[in-house]
Amino acid sequence: MMVPLRITKALTKVRRALASRYLFDNWFLLLIRYALTRLGFNVRLTARVGDCTFELSRGVFEGIVIGYSRGLIRSIECNGKRLVVNNIEITNINDLFNAETYAKVLGWVYDPINQYWFRGGVRFRRLRDVVLEVFDYGVYEQLNVVSRVVVDVGAYIGDSAIYFALKGAKKVIAIEPHPGAYAEMLDNIRLNNMENVIIPINAGLASKPGEVCVEDVDTSSTEFIYHRPGDCPNAAPAVTLSELINRFNIDIDNAVLKMNCEGCEYDVILNDYEHVRLFGELILEYHPYAVNKSLNDLLNVLGRDYKCNIKGNKDLGIMHCIKK
Repeated sequence: MMVPLRITKALTKVRRALASRYLFDNWFLLLIRYALTRLGFNVRLTARVGDCTFELSRGVFEGIVIGYSRGLIRSIECNGKRLVVNNIEITNINDLFNAETYAKVLGWVYDPINQYWFRGGVRFRRLRDVVLEVFDYGVYEQLNVVSRVVVDVGAYIGDSAIYFALKGAKKVIAIEPHPGAYAEMLDNIRLNNMENVIIPINAGLASKPGEVCVEDVDTSSTEFIYHRPGDCPNAAPAVTLSELINRFNIDIDNAVLKMNCEGCEYDVILNDYEHVRLFGELILEYHPYAVNKSLNDLLNVLGRDYKCNIKGNKDLGIMHCIKK
């Protein structure tokens, strides 16, 4: 008998919550107080580990428990009143999930001489949240890209493109419209000696040729910014799937389409589906709020040819689709 999805999710939450008994000395009281915060009560979450007592936010508590259940956080210890997570001293537990702090906990190291972050031979000029999402949280681990071409839409600083290359992709066509992010991607590609595998393109994907408007924001703020097609002072070329397939002679039977472009997935899937459906496998992050659409708008179209698995909710998540 199949267990309903809502029950499976509830059991997962329970298992994660119970994992706190391996992390905190007062885990049972902490769980009760955490449950009260979920009900709207204004109570403090005070955790105890050995001789260390510290107050933490609900979000940090949830992050620690999830991190432990995923094997990312292995230990929390108290060393002379100092809190140590995965052997890294943490000054303030509520800063644990700042990108650079958590990166150190996960084994990333900063080289001050060469000025880059590295781990296991992978290098990035700056350690941003997306690097952890791709390399540590496993957002694309379900994809088998070995000897395949990956069209990486919304390549940002090259994080996913470098990941796909390391996983054995034959070629990665990395599309990013924001000039600052694109420049950082070029730097990261050079740092990892991947010029022969990754083809960077300073453009945005759209259903029709033209231009996409690039918001005047710094590189770290491009997340959740949909660069819409249109005429504007700051613009990048718009490319289409048809153009990419023809320009790079893509063997479409051996290609994967990845989209994380803060809303362009709706324009492309709803208005250029004839080319989307050529790909045997898709993975995308959907952003319905950016275009005033719903998740069902995508599913109604993709459901014609694909079986899709979703991780997330109606407002944001990852959709992985394989052709029926």
